[in-house]
Amino acid sequence: METYDLLVIGSGPAGQKAAIAAAKLGKRAAVIERRDMIGGVCINTGTIPSKTMREAVLYLTGMTQRELYGQSYRLKDEITVSDLSARTRHVVDREIDVIRNQLSRNRVALLPGIARFISPHELRIDDGTGDDHQVSAEKIVIAVGTKPARPASVAFDGSTIVDSDQILDMDRVPNSMVVVGAGVIGIEYASMFAALGTKVTVVEKRPAMLDFCDREIVEALQYRLRDLAVTFRFGETVKIVEKHESGTLTILESGKRIPADTVLYSAGRQGVTDALDIEAAGVSASDRGRIDVDESFRTSAQHIYAVGDVIGFPALAATSMEQGRRAAYHAFGEPIGTANVDVQPIGIYTIPEISYVGRSEDDLTSENVPFEVGVARYRELARGAILGDSYGMLKLLVHAENRKLLGVHVFGTNATELVHIGQTVMGLDGTVDYLVDAVFNYPTLAESYKVAALDAANKMRAIARVTGDVEVTELPE
Repeated sequence: METYDLLVIGSGPAGQKAAIAAAKLGKRAAVIERRDMIGGVCINTGTIPSKTMREAVLYLTGMTQRELYGQSYRLKDEITVSDLSARTRHVVDREIDVIRNQLSRNRVALLPGIARFISPHELRIDDGTGDDHQVSAEKIVIAVGTKPARPASVAFDGSTIVDSDQILDMDRVPNSMVVVGAGVIGIEYASMFAALGTKVTVVEKRPAMLDFCDREIVEALQYRLRDLAVTFRFGETVKIVEKHESGTLTILESGKRIPADTVLYSAGRQGVTDALDIEAAGVSASDRGRIDVDESFRTSAQHIYAVGDVIGFPALAATSMEQGRRAAYHAFGEPIGTANVDVQPIGIYTIPEISYVGRSEDDLTSENVPFEVGVARYRELARGAILGDSYGMLKLLVHAENRKLLGVHVFGTNATELVHIGQTVMGLDGTVDYLVDAVFNYPTLAESYKVAALDAANKMRAIARVTGDVEVTELPE
């Protein structure tokens, strides 16, 4: 029986970083993964293919250029699935090669197959050849990820009724689509297909979408999606999805009937723990396959850790990578940095994209934290005009007393890149005054930080002048 210091089940972002971190500490590490899933869901059916598809959609449809060249501007009139999948396949193959290389050069063993526990420290690996073998380890990290939740009442067929994994294998771009579920994945795909010209209807049982985001930002996204002819049905529940020769018919509990070529069912994800036999290791999972962990990512079995999507929110590749690294460090007693782990950005790759870090206006209001808002709109920036983005915005939330940056919310071009400036200031416990005094390249979208900071600072100065707390000189707009 092969014995390791650390065994990682799953090669997604969390598993990769856990194994490599252990290897860097001089430990003997191995990753168990199915032969056809190197890189996990992230590389094969999730983050990388969906974000690559998004870039292909933006490029081929000419969406980002229409404010400059007219609403009829398109790089290609008839966009096929082949146009989209060619770019996706290229990127996925490249990323798989990168992961293999990273594991190899760090001397992390890659064990092909499906693992299941036979005791707290031992696993049996089915490599598909009928020749199972056993491995053991001092420490184990579960990083198996998730799969789309598939209600038994929905007849998925992979072509007309699909989940978020199957949608990448569609044989054509549908003329119409119903998206069931207005979570991150559902809204990302809804915006992509709407950009391709598909008539999209989003059905969501909750009263709003993306309720963890800033409301003003979500309203801006909703407005843009409606401009792309997306219809929203909030507070509605799907009763049944019927498949007919000419397409599908989605029937809602309210009696509404929505015909469409395709239905994308995106109603959450399920942890892939059912085949692990984790009970044999003294670990349990919820009915959605999720594993509870402590602040160090330890499960109820102290030598077993769980990281990534399998532990639930935020279930993002970026946060999963850091969870994997921190779990490995904790497992082997390596000191972990003191950076503020609460200041982690969230990125949503809709069209246009959303990103934020820190708290929202609703959060601060409910906590009775006094704050001021500073806003910069892309249409006021030279770079916004150059890019043809007149709808984007950046919003800063600033503590009204100590002037610290409490939240950054961005909507528009490069939002997921832009948010990191605010993340850095917040992580270093910075104030709005740093952004007021900083010099940013011109013309850039980063300049929006200075514009928004000045907006917030001027509002606070106006209050100070009224109350007579300080004598101030007006800052320029």
